Amino acid sequence: MTNPPSGTITFLFTDIEGSTKRWEQHPVLMNSALAHHDSLLRQAIEAQGGYIFKTMGDAFCAAFSTAPNALNAACEAQRALYAEDGGEIGAIRVRMALHTGNVVERDGDYFGPPVNRVARLLSTGHGGQTLLSQPTFELVRDNLPPHAELLDMGEHRLKDLTRPEHIFQLVAPDLPADFPPLKTLDNRPNNLPIERSDIIGRERELDAAGRLLLRDNVGLVTLTGPGGTGKTRLALQLAANLLDQFKDGVFFVNLAPITDASLLVPTIAQTLGVRESGSQLPVDTLKAHLHDKQLFLVLDNFEQIVSAGPLVKELLGGAPHLKVLITSREPLRVRGEHEYPVPTLALPDPKHLPDLAAMSQYEAVALFIQRASEAKPDFAVTNQNAPALAEICTRLDGLPLAIELAAARIKLLPPEAMLSRLHNRMKMLTGGARDLPERQQTLRSTIAWSHDMLDEGEKQLFRRLAVFSGGRTLEAIEAVCNASGDLQMDVLDGVESLASKSLLRQVEGAAGEPRFWMLETIHEYAREMLEESGEGEESRKQHTKYFLALAEEAEPHLRGPEQAKWFKQVEDEHDNMRTALGWALEHGGTEIALRLSGALFWFWLIRGYLREGSRWLELSLAGGGSQPTSARALALRGAGLLAEEQGDYERADTLVEESLALYRELGDKQGLAKALGNVGDIATMYGNSAKAREVYKESLPLHRELENMDYVANTLNNLGWIAFEQGDFEQARTSCEESLALSRIVGNMRVTAEVLDTLGQVALAQQDYEQANLFAKESLLICKEIGSKRGVAQALELLAEIAGGQKQSLLAARLFGAGDALYVSLDAHRHNATQGYYERYLTDARAQLDEATWQAAWAQGRAMSMEQAVEYALEQS
Repeated sequence: MTNPPSGTITFLFTDIEGSTKRWEQHPVLMNSALAHHDSLLRQAIEAQGGYIFKTMGDAFCAAFSTAPNALNAACEAQRALYAEDGGEIGAIRVRMALHTGNVVERDGDYFGPPVNRVARLLSTGHGGQTLLSQPTFELVRDNLPPHAELLDMGEHRLKDLTRPEHIFQLVAPDLPADFPPLKTLDNRPNNLPIERSDIIGRERELDAAGRLLLRDNVGLVTLTGPGGTGKTRLALQLAANLLDQFKDGVFFVNLAPITDASLLVPTIAQTLGVRESGSQLPVDTLKAHLHDKQLFLVLDNFEQIVSAGPLVKELLGGAPHLKVLITSREPLRVRGEHEYPVPTLALPDPKHLPDLAAMSQYEAVALFIQRASEAKPDFAVTNQNAPALAEICTRLDGLPLAIELAAARIKLLPPEAMLSRLHNRMKMLTGGARDLPERQQTLRSTIAWSHDMLDEGEKQLFRRLAVFSGGRTLEAIEAVCNASGDLQMDVLDGVESLASKSLLRQVEGAAGEPRFWMLETIHEYAREMLEESGEGEESRKQHTKYFLALAEEAEPHLRGPEQAKWFKQVEDEHDNMRTALGWALEHGGTEIALRLSGALFWFWLIRGYLREGSRWLELSLAGGGSQPTSARALALRGAGLLAEEQGDYERADTLVEESLALYRELGDKQGLAKALGNVGDIATMYGNSAKAREVYKESLPLHRELENMDYVANTLNNLGWIAFEQGDFEQARTSCEESLALSRIVGNMRVTAEVLDTLGQVALAQQDYEQANLFAKESLLICKEIGSKRGVAQALELLAEIAGGQKQSLLAARLFGAGDALYVSLDAHRHNATQGYYERYLTDARAQLDEATWQAAWAQGRAMSMEQAVEYALEQS
């Protein structure tokens, strides 16, 4: 079968019993034996129309359109394997399992609960044994291989912890019928509870944490994470998966009801059925019981008695074959502990959604779909509700508990309506299953569980951290949360403590400095606590003060030699800057809003936040009155430049002329020189070269006097462009080469990129394609480094023009398409000064191809991400 079957599928999974030991003893012979095994299995499967979609070591995973064909393949494969002698390494015995269900097929692989279930069924069997689930039994019972029977093995609990599975065994001539008991949960001592549904995703975590637990030198592993991350469910599944490794069983100890560390030992002893001895301390009695046991303990919800960590270490010290898995919102911090932070579930990007089949494989979405289907059986993901569903899962941080609580609301609220109510998730996400612990029946209760265990200093810091948006540095936390020195604990100690309790998470920010962020669900609770404390107003005032100072510190550096680093830093703090601007505008801080938006306009311009930047600047200007201040003049200038970038030259001219007049009134030479250059830029857009040259020449000596050398470089480049437009290529090169040398000295990467672009246009006009290509590529690399999306688009289109001039028409079409997509994404316009050249080169390149070929190549370019387009341009140009 060449095409994978779809819909309702019967899976046949196989693997070899005892293969690891044989590989260690007979590596050469096993290599040959495995090749023969693979040949026999492949022949049997393909003879029955099976599709082998995965092989892993000695394991085969095959899919069949019909269950009888799958059973026939298994029967014939077993017979072929039993007919083999095996020689020195002995006979190869293979266990097999069959299960039927509905799955999603994508790229030749399969996803869904049936795949997990057949793997669980396989793990219960023995070499040479073939097992069937109830669904497969019903489909094959009247169509068995000749003389074959199905032996009813009864119901057994598989390692997925959900409902018991009715299992059947294939019995056929020439095949053995007697095997040891199935390796199910029923056949090892355990108290693992039955779960209401399958675990969703977590394959990576199960594999990684499972391998960690089985290492000889590891006795203690702690699963950490905030409430609602699914630590308990993951721990239970790990215990079930590892059941075969512990002959004395696996046991789950629920510590949620206790808050006294002294009750740890009695609680474990009670779970294990260990009675106290009058002559021994309880801990000694428990240690004696565990001493020679091959036992696996899950200690759940340890965060309430974290001071009992040394007791766990003591138990491990006296029991060499004991393994302990702990779930806690913070680590125990004892020697020998291995912390495993449990991540939230994988999420799709709401801005770039995959198709429905692919989207449903993201763990967060898959969990929502399953829980929603339990609440509303006819629920389905459609093209209409998929964007809202993805946004819901993202807004809930991929937090399993939050997603389950949201999905439970699906009877009343479809995804689109649910999304509109998530502004207050604490109120909406209630009504969890009544059999859950009370703290897990609402999201608020789950987070309050962690909050209530904090001391007063930690609670104070936790709520003050809510004032931030998008992340916090240690420096910012110190400045904002302890501005008046009244914080009841050291900031560093407090941050470390909150992070260890899973209420903060650490990531790397600009220059490698740590940044700390909150899951948005936790953040919302912290905001509630901040408002209740009465500290909200003062905290926001300090927050705005700090980020205004940071923005004004950053502003000159955004044009200096370290601009890439500063652009990254401002990008990291952009959400905080937005929050500060919003607060200033709401609370009458008009001068602060003008100063902050003015300091940020160059960042918005270069990074492509054109509409957003314009909105902030216009709001600040509207609220700031008409007093002649430097802050207002700067905001007017910034608003003008952003309007120019969006092609609104009339508005840009009005704003920049007003800024220029204000700088003259204030006698501000710095502002005047810069505004003159902006007036010249807009005159260039209008095609008024005479006016542009006049104001550029007025501004140039002012910049030299003020030693604004990066502006001198920029002005020389602008004069070079005017010379280029007038056909004076020699003068254009002379002016631009002086500009380039100067911009490299002062380290202004953006001006350097602009000059390189101008020099590239000059070289292209003279058909010096090699030199033009070098200029364009360097400009492209610089713009990528500083994050100038518009600069990247401009460089891509210059490279497209060069490719067209060299008759590389397919390359030109793709690069033109990539550049156009970037302009559209930025909602930006090509400058009037360059539009004519762009249209001419585009028309020439397009004429080299038929329309269908051009459109296909253009579409390929438009489909590239910015990173892909840059890589393609550098490789192909």
